[in-house]
Amino acid sequence: MRKLMLVALLALGVSAIAAEPGKIIIWADDTRTPVFEEIGKAYSEATGIPVEVVEVGFNEIRGQFITAAPAGEGPDIIIGAHDWVGELVANGLLAEIALPDELKAKYDAVALEAFTHGALYGLPYAREGVALVYNKALLPEAPATFEELIDFARDFTDPTVPQYGFAVQNPDPYHEFPFLSAFGGYIFGYDEEGKLNPCDIGLDSEGAITGAEYLDALFEEGILAAGMGWDIWTGLFSEGRIAAVITGPWAIGIAKGAGIDVGVAPIPLMKGHIPKPFVGVQGVMVSAFSPNLPLVEDFLFNYFATVDTQLALYERDPRIPAFLPAYEAVADDPILRGFAESIANGVPMPNIPEMSAVWGTWSDAMAAIGNQEMEPADALKKAADAIREVLGCK
Repeated sequence: MRKLMLVALLALGVSAIAAEPGKIIIWADDTRTPVFEEIGKAYSEATGIPVEVVEVGFNEIRGQFITAAPAGEGPDIIIGAHDWVGELVANGLLAEIALPDELKAKYDAVALEAFTHGALYGLPYAREGVALVYNKALLPEAPATFEELIDFARDFTDPTVPQYGFAVQNPDPYHEFPFLSAFGGYIFGYDEEGKLNPCDIGLDSEGAITGAEYLDALFEEGILAAGMGWDIWTGLFSEGRIAAVITGPWAIGIAKGAGIDVGVAPIPLMKGHIPKPFVGVQGVMVSAFSPNLPLVEDFLFNYFATVDTQLALYERDPRIPAFLPAYEAVADDPILRGFAESIANGVPMPNIPEMSAVWGTWSDAMAAIGNQEMEPADALKKAADAIREVLGCK
């Protein structure tokens, strides 16, 4: 019956279910819906306030919400990614969340920053990013510095085998960003209100260029291979031909499936500087058109932001909990802990729509650097200027 109801709702459009006073409506994807149904039931039993959970495909939530919310036909709460925030706030669709200080202290600071756009517009529940993943049979312990890893790679690397002491996807700005950020590089700066400023582009800043030069030297020496895409490096890593790589938890299953005993650690210091990987965060956001804001805050603060709820979400989708008491309950997993320690150094992926103008041009620059076609400063300056032109920045 539930499946038939869902099909009918999708045929009509989920926006047909309108928010109404005294009832909390939540849009969630299939992974999180069962958890919200359970806590919604508990909330209703305790308060008498009905909670309705509508299952919507994750990739459809944002578009449906943008259409439905202004018409008063959307939900009170949506599940989503932090990089939706800038667009939704710009359209006046999200309510600020007044998180109490005692609850704020229980959240990972980077995860909260990810949902911040001048003010807090979401409660995070899961975070992810890259770290140094290494084959313990080839590299028994993670090096403390990147220079130690480079020394190891000089002895181990032999492209004729082929085998590499270290690998990074190229061209891949997401995975290569830690090299730029370690020396102070950034994508967008912040304005006086604490919002990302799309015209403060740091891709050709001094720090970004220094980091790109550090990376460029590894390509030039042959320690890194240009054009090392996902299929190539995962194949070599599975065969025991790569000792270490910068990647995320999405690669662990492949390594384990190949029988590789992997370790995970923060990306090592680069000349004493801390690499800062991008952090992606998922969480919940509240509609600015909700007629139930006090009820919604009560529900989120007392039923969503709990260890039991966060662990239930973790069981259904094992990403690093952003709620620290829940993270501590699962932190004995060394792989999970390694990723968590790495992204604790990280920065949120920019949460404004202008980021879409960055990826392709930036990728072209990283390809030119990896292939030794352009000097890092020239490649990044060309990319940054092209992005400024697209975004109308002078």
